[in-house]
Amino acid sequence: MEYKVLIVDDEEDIRKLLSYNFEKEGYLVYTASAGKEAFDMALNIIPDIIFLDVMLPDIDGIEICEMMRKQPALNNSYILFLSARGEDYSQVAGYRAGGDDYIVKPVRMRVLLHKVKAFLDRNTDVVTKIERHSVVLDNERYSIMKDGKENIIPKKEFELLSYLMSTPDKVFRREEILSGVWGDSSVSDRTIDVHVRKLREKFGMGIIRTVKGVGYRYMG
Repeated sequence: MEYKVLIVDDEEDIRKLLSYNFEKEGYLVYTASAGKEAFDMALNIIPDIIFLDVMLPDIDGIEICEMMRKQPALNNSYILFLSARGEDYSQVAGYRAGGDDYIVKPVRMRVLLHKVKAFLDRNTDVVTKIERHSVVLDNERYSIMKDGKENIIPKKEFELLSYLMSTPDKVFRREEILSGVWGDSSVSDRTIDVHVRKLREKFGMGIIRTVKGVGYRYMG
């Protein structure tokens, strides 16, 4: 299968670097230098992976991410922020907007290629449906039914919930979650916290329990 990658960055050198490396690995690569252009292109090509810079010349990358996450056609697209801004508040804003990961420049190419492969590999060999009490999670449609109502949520939130629901009442350590969901145990703990908070906002505070100093568990 030929995966599609959309690279959104106003720096030509970054676009060329990423294009060269991902094309060499067999990906079909598209590029954009501004937010509006990227948004229109994404709706046209429906990429598997979107690399999104935060500081763009027309529309802020955070806003573009929010716009993309409102489009059902892009529900299965992973959005990875690539930015020179490494402050905590910038990263939190990226995750809250629906980003699946936030990578601070300069880019380590081998790590980035591995990270993308880990994201895409998790689309295979999954149980079609998981049902726990009032929640039915459908891995094929990337949808969640709760109390008879269908919910479509960003891909990384979905994968986190699916991971926790796979073994209800088990306490998953933070390291396990980062490795199992993000494929990288070096990702900031704050990443998990932001995604858990968003799941609680959508499905209720009691759906995921915090085990202080250890991790999280799905209340099955």
